[in-house]
Amino acid sequence: MTQHSVMAAALARLRDAGFDDAPREVRLLWRAAMPQGYVDDDLADGAALARFEDMIARRLTHVPISHLLGYRDFYAHRFVVTSDVLDPRPDTETLVEQCLALPFKRVLDLGTGSGCIVLSLLGARADATGVGVDYSQAALDVAAQNVALLELEARATLYRSDWFEDVQGEFDLIVANPPYIAADEMGGLQPEVQLHEPRMALTDEADGLSCYAAIIAGFDPHLMAGGWLAVEIGPTQAEPVSRMMRDAGLVGVRVETDLDGRDRVVLGQKPA
Repeated sequence: MTQHSVMAAALARLRDAGFDDAPREVRLLWRAAMPQGYVDDDLADGAALARFEDMIARRLTHVPISHLLGYRDFYAHRFVVTSDVLDPRPDTETLVEQCLALPFKRVLDLGTGSGCIVLSLLGARADATGVGVDYSQAALDVAAQNVALLELEARATLYRSDWFEDVQGEFDLIVANPPYIAADEMGGLQPEVQLHEPRMALTDEADGLSCYAAIIAGFDPHLMAGGWLAVEIGPTQAEPVSRMMRDAGLVGVRVETDLDGRDRVVLGQKPA
């Protein structure tokens, strides 16, 4: 038994099951399973091989690669991820990039999950502080690990809140990637998402717009004059979310697209 034969067998299993990116996934899982400084003889003791085989078996049940590895690379950092948080996606980097084009010193991240948004912003803006809130304590526990990994304890605060319910103070930037998938669209999601990511982070169990309504109804006491509200959206939600922002008195409302050209972020400014 050699590395090549074991990896080839795993590759065949993933390909037969319809995993399009099987070669890359096999390489990632092999590196994760093998000890540092691995040589082919390490297969003889069986421990490393057992780890690899277990990862392949779990992947065949559509456990996301990030959950098997325990991390996801997002923007400029590596974040711990588990089944308790939304898996950070490249689309959300658009929200980070748009926010970094704005002036801010104090940011609030609503529904922070892994903390990837607020911590990416703080990592790129050394003079800023931030607060991440989430309704899920399990998600906050994951975010706390990422705060520690990025050594941002002095500038990042986490606590439990249902949107603005327990938020105190004012911010010059409020960001959110809320649950925006309509309940009747959940059945069309990939198994990795449906089976292994927290449902409450994906859907509002309604039309996909109710969380935006709650956020936009509650931002005013917490957003400084001249500050910005920025939210990630689904690609069909730009018009209703933009209208909500304008109706709430925000100005300069605009829509930004992701790398695929799909509407992805809506921003609005509170008048000075």
